[in-house]
Amino acid sequence: MFNCINYKFLLVIVLVTQFGFCQNTMPSLQKKGNKTQLIVNGKPFIIRGGELGNSSATSMESMEPIWSKLTDMNLNTVLTPIYWELIEQEEGKFDFSLVDDLILKARKENLKLVFLWFGSWKNSMSSHAPAWVKLNQKKYPRVKDDKNKSHEILTPFSDNNLQADLNAFQKLMKHIKAFDQKDQTVIMIQVENEIGMLPTARDYHPFANEAFKKEVPNELVQYMQKNKEKLVPEFLELWKKNGFKTSGTWEEVFGKGLQTDEIFMAWFFAKFTDKVAKAGKDSYAIPMFVNAALNAPGKKPGEYPSAGPLPHVMDVWKAAGKAIDFLAPDFYNPNFKQWNDLFTRQGDPLFIPEHKFDATAPFKGLYAIGHYEAVGFSPFSIESVTDAKKEPLGKIYDLVKQLTPVIEQYKGLGKIDGVLLDKENSVQIITLGNYEFTFKHDYTLNWSDGAKEAVWPMSSAIIIEITPDEFYIAGSGIVVTFKPLKNNDLNAGILKVDQGRFENGVWKTIRHFNGDQTHQGRHLRISVGDFEIQKLKLYTYE
Repeated sequence: MFNCINYKFLLVIVLVTQFGFCQNTMPSLQKKGNKTQLIVNGKPFIIRGGELGNSSATSMESMEPIWSKLTDMNLNTVLTPIYWELIEQEEGKFDFSLVDDLILKARKENLKLVFLWFGSWKNSMSSHAPAWVKLNQKKYPRVKDDKNKSHEILTPFSDNNLQADLNAFQKLMKHIKAFDQKDQTVIMIQVENEIGMLPTARDYHPFANEAFKKEVPNELVQYMQKNKEKLVPEFLELWKKNGFKTSGTWEEVFGKGLQTDEIFMAWFFAKFTDKVAKAGKDSYAIPMFVNAALNAPGKKPGEYPSAGPLPHVMDVWKAAGKAIDFLAPDFYNPNFKQWNDLFTRQGDPLFIPEHKFDATAPFKGLYAIGHYEAVGFSPFSIESVTDAKKEPLGKIYDLVKQLTPVIEQYKGLGKIDGVLLDKENSVQIITLGNYEFTFKHDYTLNWSDGAKEAVWPMSSAIIIEITPDEFYIAGSGIVVTFKPLKNNDLNAGILKVDQGRFENGVWKTIRHFNGDQTHQGRHLRISVGDFEIQKLKLYTYE
């Protein structure tokens, strides 16, 4: 009997090791090739998200008319704030009933949740700290500007501020684990929200002034030395300009000026947030990230919410934020590719938790999932739509939903890419498999009432290589032509194009295109206003 049990135990170990039969007990991040996958309930998961307006989830009554809009747009994940002021209205007394109700309702609607911890900071300010924190400024001090004026921003230099936030967050995560670990409804946590320093580049509270006079922490210096060849250029250049010093005060190592003030604040914001995140992970170690309000061109530190998890100080955040899994951009800035390139330049995963819910959002979401192989995408104020069933976002998310198993199969292997097209960038060339693909805007122009010129709608597509000659292309508003990579004397022709969809993970052809729809074999086309997946097989001929 003893030997039999041992054999069975060994068999289980072999099966788990060789075939991965044991599911993760909590959501996690894992590397796949050179990209990162989010694993939920033991399977890869792409967030087709939407972030609620900041006050929508303050009661279940407010949420009641919203749920159907979310499912009508093919969301699988809702990003919703959790408010410190509501869960700990009295110090040390916690009420998680709203958290529980949101989890139960999301579970019923087959939706996952990403909770946004509105703790010490929300859009730089401390607006969601409890009344007992706000009213006791002696115990829970605020930042001070260079004129010694206090602002409604809790200083990160106060241990009392840290311990209050940390305790509440740890209790929250402990509760979520007990309530939800089995179902994994809550799949990630955003720690704080758009941290940043205003209206000056650094805090002038006496605690901050004391810290500013001290030496740069050895932990940061060691990170800089170890990663010298990989530091972001703007941070490296500042260190280089001051002689690559490895000891000294902040001004001795980085020089005098607003950039040094920002680096100093970034370190202490990141340290504070890291301690909060670590305390939460000690209770329930699901993925945790921080988000950044992007700085506008020409603005100086303190004129924008500086020292947050922005690309130019990302090395400071990484050195301090060991418990933080990644940094994420919030988009109210049109330079989508530029900012995403900055956030991913060190090989970090991309997740966009907040994007202005405008006409471009659905297409940027598909591009992010294709080109950057992003963990997910989420427009803000998702509930603001009038007719959710007609939203282009829902149509794009339907394509992503169908393609998710294929995307995750080929993720990180150099077999996926995406394009984003508009009037200024109407052509994009990419290479996959044996071919070069030229994606052009569909040239279907919209004339708005009274307009003197045509308005080009944004369009986008994702392309996935199945074999060197076979591909899935999905999106809207594109015309694609092709040529061989290896032999310029040959032509590329269409062997077969099918329009179809995935049903239960299996491809089903709906229509076969090899005639007018392909211009007699000259191109693949998905018109503006159409949202399709086409399966393309190419060949070469003399």
